[in-house]
Amino acid sequence: MEKIFKLKENGTDVRTEVTAGITTFLAMVYILAVNPNILSASGMDSAAVFTATAVSAGFATLIMAFYANYPVALASGMGLNAYFAYSVCLPMAKAGIQDPWKIALAAVLCEGIVFILLSFTNFREKLVNDIPSNLKMGITTGIGLFIVIVGLKGAGVIVSDQSTIVAMGNVGSPQFVLAMIGFLIIAILHHYNVKGDILIGILATWVLGMIAQVAGWYVVDVKAGVYSLFPSLSGGLLPSKMNWFAFDFDWIGGHIIDFIVIVFSFLFVDIFDTVGTLIGVANKGGLLDEEGKLPRAKQALLSDAIGTVAGACMGTSTVTSYVESSAGVAEGGKTGLTSLTTGILFFASLLLSPIFLAIPSFATTPALIWVGLLMLSTVKNMTFDGDIADVVSGFMAIIMMPFTYSIANGIMFGMLSWVILKLFTGKAKEINGIMWICFVLFAARIITLIA
Repeated sequence: MEKIFKLKENGTDVRTEVTAGITTFLAMVYILAVNPNILSASGMDSAAVFTATAVSAGFATLIMAFYANYPVALASGMGLNAYFAYSVCLPMAKAGIQDPWKIALAAVLCEGIVFILLSFTNFREKLVNDIPSNLKMGITTGIGLFIVIVGLKGAGVIVSDQSTIVAMGNVGSPQFVLAMIGFLIIAILHHYNVKGDILIGILATWVLGMIAQVAGWYVVDVKAGVYSLFPSLSGGLLPSKMNWFAFDFDWIGGHIIDFIVIVFSFLFVDIFDTVGTLIGVANKGGLLDEEGKLPRAKQALLSDAIGTVAGACMGTSTVTSYVESSAGVAEGGKTGLTSLTTGILFFASLLLSPIFLAIPSFATTPALIWVGLLMLSTVKNMTFDGDIADVVSGFMAIIMMPFTYSIANGIMFGMLSWVILKLFTGKAKEINGIMWICFVLFAARIITLIA
C-alpha cells in the first residue's frame, strides 16, 4: 500500500484512507437507486442500468485510484443522466425513434473519446477559462433547477395542467407526502453532519412507503404504474446483464448536426463537472500545489474520460468525478487508497441489486431535490449587474433548462445570447475563439430546428 499510494508522503495511513473511502461511498451510493429510476425513462431496463452503474463506478474509481492516486470517486453523473433521458431520449421517442437510448449511448461514447483526446491538449483549460464565468454558474444553477423538476414530477408533487402548464399534485397522496418527509429528513441529517444523509433519506422514505403499503394507504395498482414497494428475490441476488456495446450509429448519418450538439452538450457539462470537482475536492484536502494547480491533472482527467467510455460500453450515462468525494477527503482521505475502498464497495453492492431496484421514484425524489438545492446555491456567485451579455447569458441558461425541459437548450440559448449581445454592444473583440465555435454550432442547431 505504501509503495503504490505513498501514504507516508501524503501524511496519512491505511485506517484513515479506508474510513474515508467508506464515507465517500455512503455519500454517493444513492446513485445506485437514482440512476436506474432516471434512465428507465429513456426505455432502458432498470436492472441492466443498475448493474452498469455499479460496475462502471467501481471500474472508473479504481482507475482514478491506481493511475491518478487521488481520493476521488466516479459514477454516472447527476444532471448528465437527466440530460440523457429527458433531453435526448424522450424527444426522440416522441418522434417515433426506436430505442433512442442506443443513440444517446453512442453520443456518450463519442464524448468520452473526444475527452480522452482533449486530455492530451490544453483545449480543456481554454474551454473552462474562456467561457464567461456568469454563464458557467448559470448553467450549473439551471441544471440544479432541472433536476428538481425531474424529482418533483417523479413523486407527483407537480403535474401537467392545460390551464397553467404545471400545477401541484395530490397533496394527500402517499408519494407526495413521503417525498416531502424524505427531503426534510435529509435536511435534518445534513444539519447534524450525519454521514450518508442522502442515502438515509432515500431508505427512510422507502421504509415509510412500505409501512404505508401494509397499512393500506399506498395501494398497489400495476395497471396504473403503482408497484409493490417490497423487494422481490425471485430473480436471485445475481445482478442483471449489462447492455454491452448497445450503440446505434445509423441515425447519425442523417442528423449529423443534431448528433454533434448532443455530443458537445455532454462534453461541455462533463468537462466543467470534472474540472470543478477535481479542483474543489483537491482544495478541500490540501492537495493543490503552491501555485494552486492540481498535480497529476492529466492522469485525473484521463481517468474520468476513460470512465465515461467504459460506462457507455457497459450501458450507462456519462461517468464523471463526484463532488461527494469531498466527504471522504474531510475524513482525512488523501490518496488513491480512499478511491480503491470506494470502488470495491461499488462492486460489492451488486449483490444488493434487489434492494436498490425496489426503491421507488418517490423515494429518490428527496435526493434529487437535495442535489438540486446544492447546485442552485451557485446562483449566489453570479453577477446580475455590469456587462449585459454576462447577465443575460447566465439568466437564459437558468430559465431555459427547466422551462424547456432540456439542459442543452439552456447551454445553447445562454451562449447564443452572449455572443449576440457582445456584437450589438460594440464588444465583438471580447468574443474569443471558443465562443465563436459554440455560436456557430448552436446557430446551426437553431436552423435545423426551424427547418
